Amino acid sequence: MPARRSVAAAPAPLTPSDYLRKSLSARVYDVARETALEPARTLSRRLHNKVLLKREDQQPVFSFKLRGAYNKMAQLTPEQLKKGVICASAGNHAQGVALGASKLGTRAVIVMPTTTPQVKIDAVKQLGGEVVLSGESYSDAYTHALQLEKKQGLTFVHPFDDPDVIAGQGTVALEMLRQLQTLGSNRLDAVFVAIGGGGLISGVANIIKAVRPEIKVIGVQMNDSDAMMRSVQAGERVTLPDVGLFSDGTAVKLVGEETFRGASGLVDEFMTVDTDAVCAAIKDIFVDTRSIVEPAGALAVAAIKQYAAQHKTKGETYAAILCGANMNFDRLRFVAERAEVGEEREALFAVTMPEERGSFKRFLEVIGNLPGGQRNVTEFNYRMSDSQQAHVFLGLTTQSKGESAKIAANFDKQGFKALDLTHDDLAQEHIRHMVGGHSALSQDERLLRFVFPERPGALTKFLNLMRPGWNISLFHYRNQGADYGRILVGLQVPAKDDKAFAKFLSTLGYPYVEETGNPAYRLFLRR
Repeated sequence: MPARRSVAAAPAPLTPSDYLRKSLSARVYDVARETALEPARTLSRRLHNKVLLKREDQQPVFSFKLRGAYNKMAQLTPEQLKKGVICASAGNHAQGVALGASKLGTRAVIVMPTTTPQVKIDAVKQLGGEVVLSGESYSDAYTHALQLEKKQGLTFVHPFDDPDVIAGQGTVALEMLRQLQTLGSNRLDAVFVAIGGGGLISGVANIIKAVRPEIKVIGVQMNDSDAMMRSVQAGERVTLPDVGLFSDGTAVKLVGEETFRGASGLVDEFMTVDTDAVCAAIKDIFVDTRSIVEPAGALAVAAIKQYAAQHKTKGETYAAILCGANMNFDRLRFVAERAEVGEEREALFAVTMPEERGSFKRFLEVIGNLPGGQRNVTEFNYRMSDSQQAHVFLGLTTQSKGESAKIAANFDKQGFKALDLTHDDLAQEHIRHMVGGHSALSQDERLLRFVFPERPGALTKFLNLMRPGWNISLFHYRNQGADYGRILVGLQVPAKDDKAFAKFLSTLGYPYVEETGNPAYRLFLRR
């Protein structure tokens, strides 16, 4: 009778105590540094809760990812290091692997999604990594990386689904718990952690629950990239068909097996936030730190604001891990614009008024007398298109959330019918840029670009100096945060008034360029 083969038992799942031991012995400080845990004083005052920021954005590669990556690579055999390593990453893990490989003297092949910001691609190359672009998400890049791993005999360094990587990320929590002592109080009610594949939250949750189980661990995802939350709700890993790409650092279609197990058992709550809330959080972080984080790095702060508002908390202490700062500079304009919407610091309206002389000036007077104090006009777009009614796209600053409906009601009361567009995505993203077109009513139109000083009364001065017989047929203005505003104005001025018009421009004293002969104007705006 043949001897029975012994079947090796599957290793027991790691417990929080196991991860605590692994994190305590993790080799991360060859490349990583202990980052600060500092109060966000301005945000704390606003929320009536103490908000602490864990500054992982200040790591050498501007992200926590090098902790786990290096901890994994430092434990490879000399034979494995000789052949080299490979990873798939949206950018931050890639930089950690590239830096770690450089430190250990090994080759690093980095497979990145084609949607990865150029700043991250360039950073990987500068660190000596060999970049291969493949697919639109992490999951696509991961599949290609596995193929290259087998083909070239490389060792795969997973960005999140590996106990050594998770243990490396857990050192973030170890530091936070120690650093509370230096801030004068051990109190920490909850720590908020962004989730992509789940490596950071698995490491943090295991350490927190091993040492201070009373502290809540709250996971945060984008509302269009919530694979972990859906997986936990379903009781099994769920693959998303698509993911949003604004927060590219957390754009993961399928979370890891080990990270899913850890998050399912240890995370107290999951939250989702939207793009506008993240943009507002990026601004909040900048106000307190003068640093700009990437979208993934702001998820935790966005969630803290949402959590405090929903639960009406006061006097609690929350920590947010600023997990990355690899922001594409080209995104800053979008972030700045949407931050105003996310905080409801700007309200948008479609306003209908009579198409008659004096309406514009009377409407400005209504704006100046709105309840709640002085409002700044952030945007004003208009093009003559109807002989009876004028439709204006208007942006106004607000002082608190929920004001837009009250302002719209006030406009209605004053005879200017208003539609509140503050939460209308179509209006925010497209319509505001499309107000205009040809007009059959714009005879004798002259087009001028002005530079107005950004101060109260600048537009009123313009209107007061205009002749009563001249009509505004086009107006486009958007506040860009400078000390002057660039304004495009169409004025109907008969040829017989040329001398008077020249005198008006001279008296006004604002720099201008006449664009009546501009070919773009003639193609798209002048009939």
